[in-house]
Amino acid sequence: MKVIICGAGQVGWQIARQLSGEKNDVTLVDVNADLVRRASDTLDVQGVVGFASYPDVLERAGARDADMLIAATHSDEVNMVACQVANSIFSIPRKIARLRAQSYLDAIYSDLYRRDHLPIDVVISPEREVAEAALQRLAAPATFDTESFMLGRAQLLGIQLGEDCPVLNTPLRQLNELFPTLRAIVVGVRREGRLFAPDPGDQLFASDQIYVFTHSEDMNRALEIFGKQTKKQERIVIIGGGNVGLGVARALEARTDRVRAKIIEKNRAVAERAADGLERTIVLNGDGMDMDILMEAAVDRADAVLAVTDDDKTNILAAVRAKQAGCKMSIALVNDPTLAPLMGPLDIDAYINPRATTVSSILRHIRHGKVRAIYSLGDSEAEMIEAQVLSTSPLAGRLVRDVEFPEGVLVGALMKGDKVVKPTGDLRIEAGDVIALFAMAKDVREVERLLQVSIDFF
Repeated sequence: MKVIICGAGQVGWQIARQLSGEKNDVTLVDVNADLVRRASDTLDVQGVVGFASYPDVLERAGARDADMLIAATHSDEVNMVACQVANSIFSIPRKIARLRAQSYLDAIYSDLYRRDHLPIDVVISPEREVAEAALQRLAAPATFDTESFMLGRAQLLGIQLGEDCPVLNTPLRQLNELFPTLRAIVVGVRREGRLFAPDPGDQLFASDQIYVFTHSEDMNRALEIFGKQTKKQERIVIIGGGNVGLGVARALEARTDRVRAKIIEKNRAVAERAADGLERTIVLNGDGMDMDILMEAAVDRADAVLAVTDDDKTNILAAVRAKQAGCKMSIALVNDPTLAPLMGPLDIDAYINPRATTVSSILRHIRHGKVRAIYSLGDSEAEMIEAQVLSTSPLAGRLVRDVEFPEGVLVGALMKGDKVVKPTGDLRIEAGDVIALFAMAKDVREVERLLQVSIDFF
């Protein structure tokens, strides 16, 4: 499969790394020669320097026989024009664009992206994706990561284990005996920086980060079993009133359960815009790192603070200050993945990586049709894959225990009809079932074979 990726920034580079690692023919286009050189030197990709919207640049990138174009430059307009050129001149079948400006994303203008207008097959909005990720973190406050699967009936939870976890030093197979009705499986463990799929005999230790795949109805029980308290979030302080903060506040206002939210925004014009766009949310104009303004927002009595400005250091420091002031939980938006190891020592409960969120969203839209969802874990070290089992698949008609899954692959759950079922050895996988698989990156190709679909492209 031949793919052109426009934009060699964090998102473009990560998508290029992922797709080239799966033996696809990838060409990266960027106006910055240094970024293109870095990608060419470190990845198995071709690089072209130039404006991604110029027809001659796309032609040099191989647009004549490309199967897909992913436009992820920093300019919405360049991304849109690149998709138009890709369609009108080169007839590239599938085009994905990342758009940030909210005006382009307004539902009343959705006709803009029709094939006979501006031919973009999938529009990705990082701000909306990040706002949704923030809401999911707030919904599961005891986790450092969370993602929905199986039409919202299942959840992947990232849980940091503490010394008070009641199931430490217990082999995982014993969890089934201790909690036979719990519909949850530990699918991944990160220990001393290394992520792996655990064996039934493996034990859990304090400071482990684990990924648990659970039925949504059992989410609170699963959290309690792993030593986490679940509490409803009623008072939330949002630091940053831009598109992400505004999106979260609007979603909170739309909820039926009463949530009292306050926004702190340093820029007066942005603060006024946020205040005009919200009904019940209080907007304070001030610096989110200023202790006086934090106390004015009553951060000491807040259930959670969400720091989502466009500056990583501001988000980290504001989250630390809020925790010191007495806030029960802090979530920080962090673009630079190298800062992630600081979250634990600084007592920041969870962080959101916009790059990983956007990459997962793009992957979800470019995978093959029977693969319904993809969530990238860590630094693309593993994936949670949700797919429908085809009648031609080696999985169809076999018991779970009889399938020779690779060492790095675990079944999280099966959905039969509209019912999510915990995978046991004597459970039969039928054609038409939806299966959720945790797979280390090296084992994704074997998952393709088992599913009898190419986890590539439409």
